Amino acid sequence: MVSLSSQWCHPMSPPDPHALIRSVVADDFGAWKHLWDSYNAFYARAGPTALPLEITKMTWSRFFDAYEPVHAMVAEKSGELLGLVHYLFHRSTIQITPTCYLQDLFTAEAVRGQGIGKAPHRSRLRKGNGRWRAAGVLAHSRNKRYGDAVI
Repeated sequence: MVSLSSQWCHPMSPPDPHALIRSVVADDFGAWKHLWDSYNAFYARAGPTALPLEITKMTWSRFFDAYEPVHAMVAEKSGELLGLVHYLFHRSTIQITPTCYLQDLFTAEAVRGQGIGKAPHRSRLRKGNGRWRAAGVLAHSRNKRYGDAVI
């Protein structure tokens, strides 16, 4: 895991001022699923090793369940979803405030290298209340090894 420094918790603008970073809505399912399937294929979860549909459906439903700590945001431009980020909050044994765990981060191949993958988690962390600012962000180190393949 890689812990990102507190500088990520300060207000930052998305690299593309025309990209909208927002929470998912029910109507996003088809476009989100396309990104989700591409994300999973990147990690060799496709074809015979693909996630069962029931996992995808459960994951999607958790984003809309107030009792679930799992959340999703998307990057949208001109009505098209370009990226996704899934994150959750959990308790920590080394701090009082919850930790924000960045679980999944993916951008469409056509927009990689434009900073779209950085915008969703920056946007989420800049919300301004103490919970978001105090949260530490963790990202899986595999993403870093592949450079811009995911972000």
